[in-house]
Amino acid sequence: MFITLTAADGHSFDCWLHEAEGARRGGLVILQEIFGVTDQLKAVAARYAAQGYDVAIPALFDRQRRGAVVAFDNIADARALMVGADIDTAILDVDATVKALAARGGKVAVMGYCWGGGLALRAAQSCGVACGVSFYGTRLQAFLDRPLPVPMQGHFGSHDDHTPPAVLDQVKAAYPNFEINVYEAGHAFANEERPAIYDAAATELAYQRTDAFLAKSLA
Repeated sequence: MFITLTAADGHSFDCWLHEAEGARRGGLVILQEIFGVTDQLKAVAARYAAQGYDVAIPALFDRQRRGAVVAFDNIADARALMVGADIDTAILDVDATVKALAARGGKVAVMGYCWGGGLALRAAQSCGVACGVSFYGTRLQAFLDRPLPVPMQGHFGSHDDHTPPAVLDQVKAAYPNFEINVYEAGHAFANEERPAIYDAAATELAYQRTDAFLAKSLA
């Protein structure tokens, strides 16, 4: 279900919330790709809610166009929304989402995909979360200017032009507590709604590692 949250600067935005099933284990904020709060991400939220996490997905494009969800084949419009987004105000929205889940009790993690995978690093640096996870995060080199106070785990394709090996080397050098896993796959390999680039084997292994990492970090 969608709820409404308010950031520190007064901006109100939609946030998809899937409450934990069974015994609650903490909170998880999922940060979107450039396509908005898609049904595919809602399915990821359901997966983690089934493991006992309250899961929230803030609509980070609401500052530009409320309710914006772009088809996966409409790269031009999706990229325009990403380029038009302000990172600092997006992080205000992420921070408000983290605080909303923290108020429900327990530790909170942040996990992002693509554009959101880069934002996940910034959120791990500044939003008071217990840990961060980045699935093929982009523009990571723009976020190497601050300390990383919590553990972080990343999942990247070996032939992902968005985040090439040279960038991953920079991340490794900057943050020893950023665990980087590389798979024989490309960008967005964990999005099952994009069959041309989806890699089931890489996705399964990445989620096995993510599940263990979240369980340990949020215990």
